[in-house]
Amino acid sequence: MLFIIFDLCHSERSEESHISIIMKTKGTHNYYVYILTNKAKTVLYTGVTNNLKERLYFHANPEPYSKAFTAKYRCFYLIFYEHFFEIEDAIRREKEIKGWSRKKKEALITNFNSSWAFLNDTI
Repeated sequence: MLFIIFDLCHSERSEESHISIIMKTKGTHNYYVYILTNKAKTVLYTGVTNNLKERLYFHANPEPYSKAFTAKYRCFYLIFYEHFFEIEDAIRREKEIKGWSRKKKEALITNFNSSWAFLNDTI
């Protein structure tokens, strides 16, 4: 069974938006909730994406003078991620994690990645 997905994308790299049509077979969707930190591990950023590797690249290579949170606080280092097949589940989880205390987020990260190693090169 095929699904047609209309994907409205607003790029942080420009003010332009574009619409793309993606055809996917049911069960082949890939979405990720992820947490980034800065080098000192003092700031946490939670996000959702359908292409983790590409999203990490854009976080690590922001436009000059970008006002994005990750650029401002230099959150480029992946320390946690979860995979989902449905965007609704991924967004629900992202909102859940964003509502947590720092302590609860730290416990989630530690359970997944006990040394808080930077995982960018493993994706």
